[in-house]
Amino acid sequence: MKKVKTRAEILKGYEYAREAYAAYGVDTDKVLEDMRKRQVSIHCWQGDDVHGFEVSAMGASGGILSTGDYPGRARTGDELRADYEKALSLIPGKHRINLHAIYAETGGEIVERDAIKTDHFSKWIDWAKKLDVAIDFNPTCFSHPMAASGFTLGSKDEKVRSFWIDHVKACRKIAADIGRELGKTCIMNIWVPDGMKDIPSDRIGYRALLKKSLDEIFEVKYDRKYLIDAFESKLFGIGLESYTAGSHEFVMSYALKNDITMTFDMGHFHLTESVADKISSALLFADDLLLHVSRPVRWDSDHVVIYNDELVAVAQEIKRCNAFDRVYYGLDFFDGSINRITAWVSGTRAALKSILFAMLEPTELLVEEENKGNYGNRMALMEEFKALPLGAVWDKYCLDMNTPAGADWLEDVKEYEERVLAAR
Repeated sequence: MKKVKTRAEILKGYEYAREAYAAYGVDTDKVLEDMRKRQVSIHCWQGDDVHGFEVSAMGASGGILSTGDYPGRARTGDELRADYEKALSLIPGKHRINLHAIYAETGGEIVERDAIKTDHFSKWIDWAKKLDVAIDFNPTCFSHPMAASGFTLGSKDEKVRSFWIDHVKACRKIAADIGRELGKTCIMNIWVPDGMKDIPSDRIGYRALLKKSLDEIFEVKYDRKYLIDAFESKLFGIGLESYTAGSHEFVMSYALKNDITMTFDMGHFHLTESVADKISSALLFADDLLLHVSRPVRWDSDHVVIYNDELVAVAQEIKRCNAFDRVYYGLDFFDGSINRITAWVSGTRAALKSILFAMLEPTELLVEEENKGNYGNRMALMEEFKALPLGAVWDKYCLDMNTPAGADWLEDVKEYEERVLAAR
């Protein structure tokens, strides 16, 4: 593939873009400086189709499904970290990584999830220190025999419920240790698949147990400098179509009452709902929010994120709320049908591009027209802004971050596939 643009061409294009945005009062140099602070938490499970490294792994379940069998899936921690490094080298900016508990490395020993410890993530911590990146964390309350009933923290089986309470407690300890070891806050997100295929007769019973479990889990307090607890809702799942105990209303109520960070997953709402519309309401009552940026196609399918209207709308709403320092971006998609590094890089770059587009928006002009009641002018300006030369500013951002502009990075992935992935 021919190199898309030279350095001189990128700088020439950027000069034109800077003038075009300046006409609307936007300082692109300032925006690019601010972009250096924008971090995305890049999820490990795209690299291995959510297999993890458990010795007695049973395969994905609980509504978790990665389709496809593209060659080169990471099978070990070392392979996954190597793939991560290749992806990070092609993504502009300094970002975070996101682990699930099933990515513990136990040296071949069977360690149950309620007994995992920080030592099982020592390789990840040492690697993160080397790269100077933060780690986020998640308990894995699915794909396990103790989750076969469809319930975990909300289970009426006390043995099952206690097992998952101990697992999440162990994960909070690990997450706090990770934050302390790295000197960077670790965000730990809790999601449970608890629910039923058909209409339940005791909705409140399961939710009461879920609340009781969470109350016990959060009895231990950790310094938010090292650990931020987050809690994620869901509308439904495969085999859980009629009832989800951890619904949006449950999570929102519990999080606000208990000072826990709410997680909005873009695939965990009805397709006619707008996640962007929820952000301003939540931020009036919550200190911060965690986003799981995904792409639902007809359902919570976790397709690779692309630069589409939904992704842009979320970023725009954060910008219009002046809340980029209060909303944490995490990715959540997995596609085993394409090169997994291509998926990582393309999806993360799309998320960053949407953030850049939003940050370049002359929001003050839109609000000014709105406050005057000139709604026609507001609409017309929104349309004009869509045609401003975002691509030229994006290329400059990539150049500043010493990463390939345009589609030049595809050649790097091809070379890595031929040299590394093909041998797996």
